[in-house]
Parts: sequence; structure tokens; C-alpha cells
Amino acid sequence: MADRTRFLSRSRTVAGPTWSRWLVPPAALSVHLAIGQAYAWSVFKPPLESSLGLSGTQSALPFQLGIVMLGLSAAFGGTLVERNGPRWAMFVSMACFSSGFLLSALGVATSQYWLVVLGYGVVGGIGLGIGYISPVSTLIKWFPDRPGMATGIAIMGFGGGALIASPWSAQMLASFGATTGGIATTFLVHGVVYAVFMSMGVLLVRVPPEGWTPKGWRPAENRTRALITTADVSARNAIRTPQFYCLWVVLCCNVTAGIGILEKAAPMISDFFAGTTLAVAAGAAAGFVALLSLANMAGRFVWSSTSDLIGRKNMYRVYLGVGALLYLVIALWGDGSKPLFIVAALGILSFYGGGFATVPAYLKDLFGTFQVGAIHGRLLTAWSTAGVLGPLIVNAIADAQKAAGRSGPDLYTTSLFIMIGLLAVGFLANELIRPVHDKYHERPVADRLTPVAEKGQAL
Repeated sequence: MADRTRFLSRSRTVAGPTWSRWLVPPAALSVHLAIGQAYAWSVFKPPLESSLGLSGTQSALPFQLGIVMLGLSAAFGGTLVERNGPRWAMFVSMACFSSGFLLSALGVATSQYWLVVLGYGVVGGIGLGIGYISPVSTLIKWFPDRPGMATGIAIMGFGGGALIASPWSAQMLASFGATTGGIATTFLVHGVVYAVFMSMGVLLVRVPPEGWTPKGWRPAENRTRALITTADVSARNAIRTPQFYCLWVVLCCNVTAGIGILEKAAPMISDFFAGTTLAVAAGAAAGFVALLSLANMAGRFVWSSTSDLIGRKNMYRVYLGVGALLYLVIALWGDGSKPLFIVAALGILSFYGGGFATVPAYLKDLFGTFQVGAIHGRLLTAWSTAGVLGPLIVNAIADAQKAAGRSGPDLYTTSLFIMIGLLAVGFLANELIRPVHDKYHERPVADRLTPVAEKGQAL
């Protein structure tokens, strides 16, 4: 009885017969657009460095720690999200993400930077991870006919959150000032506004009734490709399968390749054309970064929706195979044509975003819907790994080449070929993915309620 009265409980979020499933994507978007602010952290780096006397490495720490905590909290909290439902998960995400900003505001106001690291990096990072996976299994259950499109809508919000947060944050810093007081006020406003915005998702989200399916759709109709299963695999069993680790490698390689360009975009395009008639000004380089963000966001919806038509394995063949070709184009001919460089980079970033949005549907195809959110959380440790590898590869090699006296495209050529190699590894891992063996499948619900006899013993 107590469970029925708790607002955040799963039982209180079961949709009524007249509920429209199209209200769930906006609920997911309200969370993902908010936590997507993480990609706009760079706006705060210069004022924090000047007001608190920080180095570039120190000012990057809250963001880096936030991404690490995203992967860890998603991995360890995925089972709790499945058990308690999306409303509970969205509330926890809202509480942590907003509290992280409030702690950061206190830290800046008192010149205690460790509070900013704790608030934004640890507490806010937990909100990032729980919020990122909070709507995934719910969307897949509401849209079994179009899982790629549904998850693409939500995860598109994470990619596009910075497009809202960057100018908004910059405007507040200009209004309040780039001093400790102004930064603290900006953090405070962020915490309050994001709490209100994310609460829309908490109030709006619903789960479908047991056994619900879209009108006119039958599961058998969707078994047009061998990888799509009607069985279920638990999160505990999923991490024992070779399919999980193959997909982990696929995601890690795809994200490493994409984030390598994203993190170094502005200096990369400037270096590629420095000293030529095609030189890129600082303002144009910033515009290039904005274009990459748009490609990242658009790819999450366009390519994940396309995967519903051509299949998840084929879609990753495009991400990894065509992505490797685009890197090759940049390495061999990128410095001779600015439009060619830009188009190739936009394609790579669209595949980067698409890979994030398509992977939940790929997991659903392989492991079913039983604990897909928890499995997704565990798989996101690939993102945490890639978030370290990608920037490390590009920056370390560029620094070494610069120290050796090289300049221009030579700073990045080695990195580009490493990315091609990583994408080739990911392509091979994707080819190795096969349907999950029956021994990992959960028994049907009716069978789970029936005791299993010991060998040689009648029931």
C-alpha cells in the first residue's frame, strides 16, 4: 500500500488507457537538454582561471570528473533505474545536477575551488549519469516499432544542450560579471532554472501498462533481421556475453574517433590552413565548432532513425567504415580544400552523435527490453574510456610534433591514421556480433513463477 502512495514509485507512473506515448519524448528531452549543459563547460573556464588563479588543467577538472562520474553512475546505478522507474531516476538526476550547481556557486563565492570540483564534478556528474539513462528503457518500451527514432530524440537533446547553455551562460557572465560574485550568481541561476526545467520530465513521464503494444503492431513483424530478439537477457547475464564486449569496443572506438576532433576542433582547422591563402580566423574557427555541434545533434536523430530501416549492424558499418574513409580524406587532402575538410569533419561528428543514439536500440535488439537501461549504463563505461583516450591521443601527438618543430597538418597526421585504425578495429568488432545464445535468455515470466525441479525429482 505504501508503494502506491509514493509519488516517485514505478506503480504511480503507469499510464492510463488514454495516455499518448508521444508525451514521453518531451519528458526525456527536458532532462537531456538540461544535462547537455556539460558540453558548454568551456564557457566557465576563462573566468574561473582569472578569478581564482587556476591553470587550464585545474579549470578542466570539474568537467573531466563529471564525465567519469557519468560513466560510473550509469554503470552502477542502471539496475536501480530499472527497478525504481524513470520518475525516480529523473528526480535523482534533477536533485544531483541542480545541487551540483548550487555547491559550485558556494565554492566560487567562498573561493573554495574544491567545492566546485565536488559539486559539478562528483554530485553533478552523478546527475549526468542517472539522467542520461533515465528515459532509455521507457522510450524503447513505448516505441518497440521505432526504438532508434525514440532514443534518438532524447539523446539528441544531450548533444544540443550546449547550443542553449553556451550563449545563455555567456550572457549571464556578461551581465553579472566574470568575478567570483558573478560566476557564483550564474551557477546559482543555473541550479534553480534547471531544477524547474527538469521537473517537467519528472511530472510528465509514464511507463506503459504491462503487455502494451502500439496499435496494429506485433513483435513478430519486427523480426525481419536476425539480430532482433523477442527474448530477454538480464544485466548480470549480458556482461557475460561476447556481444556485450564487442559492442563495448564498437562504442569506444567510434566515440574516441569523434571526440578526438570535437575536443580539438578550433585549433585543428586553424592549424590545417595556417600560412596559406585559406587561413581561418578565430571567429570562423568558433563557427566551425558550432557547426560540429549541430552535426553532432542532428546525427543523433537522423542516423538513429535510419537504423530502424536498415538495421543497427548496418548502421554501425556506416559509422565505422565511412567514418574511416572521411578521416582518410582529411589526412590526405584536407589541407587543400576548406569545404572538403569541413564536410568530412561534419560527417565524422554526425556519426559520433549517431553512435550514442543508436546503441540503446542495438542493445534492445540483442538483449531485449527486460533490463536494457541497466545494460546501457554498464556499456557507457566505454564513453568514459573514450573521453580520456581521444583527447589524449590528439593532444599528446600534436604537442610532440610541435616540439619536434613541425606545424600545420603535420601536427595531426599521425593522430588521424590512429583514428582510422581504431575505426577499423571497431568495424571488425561489429562484424563479430551475432545473436545472443539461448543459454543467456531469461525464462518466460510464467516459468519464472514456477519452481524448477532438481534433476531426477518430480514436482
